[in-house]
Amino acid sequence: MRYAVIGTGAIGGFYGAKLQRSGLEVHFLLNKDYAHVKRHGLKVYSKDGDFCLPVINAHAEPATIPICDVVLIALKTTQNDRLKDLLPPWVVDQGILLTLQNGLGVEPQLAQLVHPNRLILGGLCFICSHRSGPGTIHHQDYGSLTIGAYGDKYKPQGVTPLLETMANHWRRAGVDTVITPDLGYARWKKLLWNVPFNGLSVVLSATTTEMMANPQIRALARGLMEEVQQAAASQGVVIPTADLEQMLRSTMTMAPYVTSMKRDYDHKMPLELDAILGYPLAVARRKGVAPPRMTMLHQLLQHLDQQNQHPDVGAPAVASA
Repeated sequence: MRYAVIGTGAIGGFYGAKLQRSGLEVHFLLNKDYAHVKRHGLKVYSKDGDFCLPVINAHAEPATIPICDVVLIALKTTQNDRLKDLLPPWVVDQGILLTLQNGLGVEPQLAQLVHPNRLILGGLCFICSHRSGPGTIHHQDYGSLTIGAYGDKYKPQGVTPLLETMANHWRRAGVDTVITPDLGYARWKKLLWNVPFNGLSVVLSATTTEMMANPQIRALARGLMEEVQQAAASQGVVIPTADLEQMLRSTMTMAPYVTSMKRDYDHKMPLELDAILGYPLAVARRKGVAPPRMTMLHQLLQHLDQQNQHPDVGAPAVASA
């Protein structure tokens, strides 16, 4: 099978590079890194061993990407309004879309861009990695992948031979891969981590280690997790409390990590608030559930994001003597 990667950053670059290194044909769409990567290739510094791909199939325009069996969507969800122009023109009729994006509601957005019979998959990346420079990815911890099929209202689609084939590709590439028969459950479960730790990392300007070292912040993170659990229950998704405990333990032992949302904030990039907080809150409210901590965190982050993106908007005028 031939793969295309839309968004060659910390996620798309890492997983795409792993696939190519295993022997599969992979095509990468790049923006500002295109000239550098075309000349120097991709470098991955990983806890599992560093490697370099000196030559990759790099593309500056989606139209030059040949027809592929699978298209990996690894853009930030804040760029989804550009997807119509960034997807290769043949995607409407051919190929499988696999989104590796954070949050909730991303598959329905993709479904609007292709014909109804196109297969859409969701992927959840449990990884600590970041892009440290042009064509350079640092993989600090974890790295597993969960994939599942998207259906109307996230109804469980089961495990198909196609999913097994793709999972085996990832496993041969050295990626611990799990197939979920229920993508909706998997997405809500990942929000257990993304809501508290991505959000609080910006508000507190803290790493995961710093947050977990403080008993009050740990308690706040757990409270946010419980609200995600309640919001999921309003959608008929039951998340066992044991999942909360497991995520807290994993975060406690995680290598000190600056979350992706904190990195975006530090680089004055838009935050992925709609997918991680806005959409989950909206669907919960439609069922009469209004989680207070999540709501406050969303409002704080909206304010910080606005000030970060547009520092002069709303600033008081300075009187002149």
